[in-house]
Amino acid sequence: MLVLVTYDVVTKTAAGQKRLRKVAKICENYGLRVQNSVFECVVDATQFKQLQLALQDSIDEKEDSLRFYQLGNNYKSKVIHVGAKETFNVEDTIIL
Repeated sequence: MLVLVTYDVVTKTAAGQKRLRKVAKICENYGLRVQNSVFECVVDATQFKQLQLALQDSIDEKEDSLRFYQLGNNYKSKVIHVGAKETFNVEDTIIL
C-alpha cells in the first residue's frame, strides 16, 4: 500500500534539529522524499506499523506532528502530479 507521511518538527533548538534529522532518516528507510517534509512509502501492514512506531518514538508530541495518509494499493489513480519535480513510480528500482 502507498502511505504518504508528512511531518512538522520544531527546530528552534539543537534537540529539535536532531529530531528532524532522525525523522527524515527513518522516512528515507521506507520511501522516497517527494517534498521537504513529505515521503511516499510503499509498505505492507507490518512495515507501516514499524514506521509509525519508529516515528512516534522520535518526535516530541507536545511540539511536533506526524500525519499518515493511507492511499492503499490502487493509489496510481489517486495521485496527480503537476509542476517542476519529475514524477516517478515509487515501486520501480532506484539506482543512486
